[in-house]
Order: sequence, then structure tokens, then C-alpha cells
Amino acid sequence: MAQQAAESGQRPAGEEQEEVIIVGAGPSGLATAACLSLRGVRSLVLERDGCVGSLWRNRTYDRVRLHLAKQHCALPHAPHDAAAPTYLPRDDFARYLDGYAARFGVRARLRREVREARFDEARGEWVVEALDLATGKVERYAARHLVAAAGENDEKVVPEVPGLEGFPGKVLHACEYRMGKGMEGKAVLVVGSGNSGMEIAYDLAVAGAATSIIVRSEVNLRYYSFTSFLKGIISL
Repeated sequence: MAQQAAESGQRPAGEEQEEVIIVGAGPSGLATAACLSLRGVRSLVLERDGCVGSLWRNRTYDRVRLHLAKQHCALPHAPHDAAAPTYLPRDDFARYLDGYAARFGVRARLRREVREARFDEARGEWVVEALDLATGKVERYAARHLVAAAGENDEKVVPEVPGLEGFPGKVLHACEYRMGKGMEGKAVLVVGSGNSGMEIAYDLAVAGAATSIIVRSEVNLRYYSFTSFLKGIISL
């Protein structure tokens, strides 16, 4: 029926018209919506989870902070407060995202999982179908422009490790780790030495776990002079 309506030039029943559809209500999606709003462009954000900035709320460990100074992590037109810590804790940054969305009147529909997005050449529009996770109803939208802002870390990636299925201990992905409490005295292996791997290993060690790190390739440690180190500490 929807296809027949499109071929006849009519808009399918129940289809909502928007100027711009943005998929994802993380920092990139919110910033895009805010900048468009300031230019008078109407947009709608579709977000799978039940809040904005869900990565920071639902898939991060408790001790995580911004890894860059706050002046490098502010969204457009909204610098962080001068009294805020240089490296914002997770909860502070989540509150910042809430305030940002409210300040710029971001229109967001939460718990909407985008299932399909295709460009209709005949209409010159994007047709987007999203599932309302609360009701199970499929919603249909049409927009001249589509912005994909789901983020590169939206889904966890677990490598295939031979024999892992037979490992008797507990296996966690970094997005499922919260704190080292309960790991005291246990042998824990962290795979990977990126930001998350190194911080989680440190958190476990502080909690009293016997922590080891395994790295696929060489670890490059950058040299800093003692003077540069002191300048960095003083700037904090």
C-alpha cells in the first residue's frame, strides 16, 4: 500500500514529514540538531535507548572521565562552565548533554530503533522506518536529509577467541564493566591497552585484583621531559 501511494505521488497514510532526520542522540546527534536549530532548520532525532547520551550512561565504567580537557570536549555554542573540572566525570558530562538538549530545544523521540533508511529517487526524499520499542509499532518518516549519528562505538565487538566458550570464569566486554568491587584477590586478564583497557586494568588493580594486560602489538610509550610533566600537572 505504501509503495502504491509513493508511485502515485501521494504520501502514505501515517507517514510523518521532517526536514532532517538524525539517527542517534549522542554528542554528534545533539550537536547537529542544535546547529540546525540555530539556522532555522527543523530536525527530529531518533534514539534507540531511553535517554540522550546513552553511551555515557549505560555502557561506561564508573571511574571514566573525559580523556581530553573540557575545552576540547564542548559541543557547539555551549562551552563547559569555568568551575567544572578539567576532565569531567561521566555523570557531569551526562548532565551537560541533558542541559544541552534542553537549551537548544532538541526534538528527540526515544526508544525508536531505526530498522530501514532508503532514498526514494522519485520523491527525492529519505524514507525511514523506526520501531517504537515501547509499543512495538513501526513508524514511518520522510525527510529531505538524513544524518547518521549512531557512533562508531554503538555496538560492542567481541573477537573470536578459540576455546573461550569453555573458559570457566566470567567474561566481560568493556562496555559491561562497571567497577572492580568484588574482584579482590582474583586473577583478571584485560585484553587490549587502549584507553578503556588501561583504565579498567588500573581500576581492577586498585580494587585488589591480580591484574594482567595482554596486547597484540607493541606498546608505544611517549617520552616527556620532567619539565613537561610538571607543566601538565600544574595545568590540572
